[in-house]
This record gives sequence, C-alpha cells and structure tokens, in this order.
Amino acid sequence: MQPQSSLHDSSFGPSKLWLAAGFILAGIGTVLLGPILPILLHQWRLTDAQGGILISAKFLGAFLGGITVLPRLRLAILIGCALCCCGFGAFALSHSLAPAAVALFFGGLGLGQLIASTNILVGRRFRSHTGSALASLNTFWSLGAVLTGLLAAALLPRFGMRNPILSFAALFLVVGFGGLLNNTHSDSLASATAVSSAPTALPRFILLKFALFLFLYGGLETCLANWLTTYTIRFSDARFLDGQSALVLLWIALTIGRALSAAILRWLRESTLQRLGLACAAALIVALCFTGNTARISAICVLLGLSLAPFFPTTFALLIGNNPSAREAGAILAVSGLGAALFPWMMGVISTHTGSLRNAMAVPFALALGLLFLSFWRISSEADVAVAPLTQPTA
Repeated sequence: MQPQSSLHDSSFGPSKLWLAAGFILAGIGTVLLGPILPILLHQWRLTDAQGGILISAKFLGAFLGGITVLPRLRLAILIGCALCCCGFGAFALSHSLAPAAVALFFGGLGLGQLIASTNILVGRRFRSHTGSALASLNTFWSLGAVLTGLLAAALLPRFGMRNPILSFAALFLVVGFGGLLNNTHSDSLASATAVSSAPTALPRFILLKFALFLFLYGGLETCLANWLTTYTIRFSDARFLDGQSALVLLWIALTIGRALSAAILRWLRESTLQRLGLACAAALIVALCFTGNTARISAICVLLGLSLAPFFPTTFALLIGNNPSAREAGAILAVSGLGAALFPWMMGVISTHTGSLRNAMAVPFALALGLLFLSFWRISSEADVAVAPLTQPTA
C-alpha cells in the first residue's frame, strides 16, 4: 500500500474554494483571445494567419507549462498564477504582434502549470467518482469562459482592453497567495483507503492514446472558442456585441453540460457519453457552415456546448483510472495545449489563403471525426474507469 505521507503529499494543496477561483480565472485566460480577436485584427491590421499566431503563442506556452508541472502540486499552482499575472499584464500593455505574442506565451506557460496541477490534484483527492469530481471542477473553468464573453461585451466598449486585462492579471496573484495560505489535505484522508498502489509508469500505447485524445480535443475546443466570434460577425447580421452571444452561449452550454455530466457519469460509462457527444459535435459543425442567421448560429452553439461538455472530464477520469504519475498526467494534459496552438493557427492560414473563414471550419469538423474514431481504439491493459466507486482494499 502507498505510504500515508506520500498520499498527503500527492493531494495536499489549496482548498476547494481557491481551486474553484483559480479555475474560473483559468477559463477566462484560456478563451480571452476569442472575444477580443476581431478588435485586435482591426486595430493592429492583422490577417487571420497573424491572428492565429497569437493563439498559437499562448497555447504553445500552455503546452510547455503542462509538461513541466512540478511534483509538488501546490507550488506548481502558485507558480502558474504568478506567470499568468506577468504574462497577461504584459499583454495588456502590448501594441503590436511580436510583444503581444511573447507576453501571451508566458501567460500560457502559467495556464499550463495551473490547469495541469489542479486537475491532477483533484483527480488524486477524489478516487471515488473521479469523472464526476473532474466534471464539477471543470464547470468552474467553463464558468470563467462564459464570463469572458460577457465581460468583453460589457467592459471593452467603455474601458478599452488595457485596464480590464490588467485587473484580470492582478487577480491571479490574489488567488495564488490565497490558495497558498489556505491549504488542505482533508480530502486525501477520505481517499487514502481507495488507493491501493503508488503511481507506476504507464504502457506506451496507453500514453499515446490519451495524448492523441487531448491533442485533438485541445485543437477542437480552441478552434471554436477563438474563431467563433469572428465567424459570427462575418457570416451573420451580428455586430461586435451581438457576435459575443454565440461564444457566450457555447460556454454557458459547456458549463451546464459539465454540471449535468457530473450527475450522468454516476450512471453511464465515460466512453459511451464521450462517443455520443463527439458524433453530435461533428454533425453540428457541418450545420454551422450552412447557416448565416444569428439566431440559428446561437442555437447550434448551445447544442455544440452540450455535446462537447463531457469530453474532457470523461477522458481525464479514464486517464486517472490508469494511476499515472504527476509527470505523465501533466505531459498528457500539456499535449492539449500543443493541439490548441496548431489547429487554430491552421484555421487562420486556410482562411487567409482561401478567402473564407467558413472553409476553415473543415479543421474542427475533421478533429471531431478523428476523436470519434479514436474513441473506439481499445487497449487490452487500459483500465476503463467504472462509474461505481473504486473497490477498497481489504485489511
């Protein structure tokens, strides 16, 4: 059995309140560029391909932040918050492509540390119903994403970008030090009896499967989150404020969907819910390309959010069920940042060279199909997490 002190080290960190607050900020930081991208493209006179560079810079940083997550998870969370504060603060003061890309890289580096370490921490604290616990955690991330569009619509026309983003950057320091001063390991005591062995090195094919899952999904979600506002403005009768509605509805649906997933996953297998959502998402992306009406785009975005909501918590729950080390779990999570850096940039390049962002929607459609096919790849040694509590070892 794993030593008690090791169990405490693996799940010791900020209390639930500060973890939730950090994930709200992480949600805002992750999708920040989506609502403001049309303004940046106009004010800085950028092409879609150059706008894609900004997205790629942030998520390349997130990838590197995830693969370098520290074994001491509470320290990783603090470092992630500090990097986010510096990166997004510098971005608020930028006025051109190059310095903004560098600043977003460091902001992404912090996001990678913060998101990976928090997910691992929660996965270790709640060994029983891991998928449900992670779905609940990521509901706060989705809440932050919802607030991004709402805050952009409310604040940017009145205050511009600089002061709101500077204030947002400062909040990371508040959360970082607040979590440092309010640590807990009470949940680890409850989960200690549910853990029967120390983390061991995962087989290569299990690592590959989960890495591909998050690589493709990171690209899919980021393509939609960062280009949806621009797409709505270009292909409907919406203006800037109305263009935010599609993105806000997407994240509201994701938030509600993840909250519902936490309950559904107590009765339905992770893999089943995952496949249903991916099949619906692929069909809805096709429908999005054939409508130019703001109301219909908004309705499709609601359904897209509900379809995509279960994917991340179910996938990470399946990963945690294989008992990875912190470095392995962090590296797999980080790969989603690599996909998020690559595929939205590809959308920008395709849009620039074909003259239409609608053509670039082929990228998220292909990603949804790829994820659906990949979900049927079974590995004989893979531990498919059951929806019932994990069996406790006998004395």
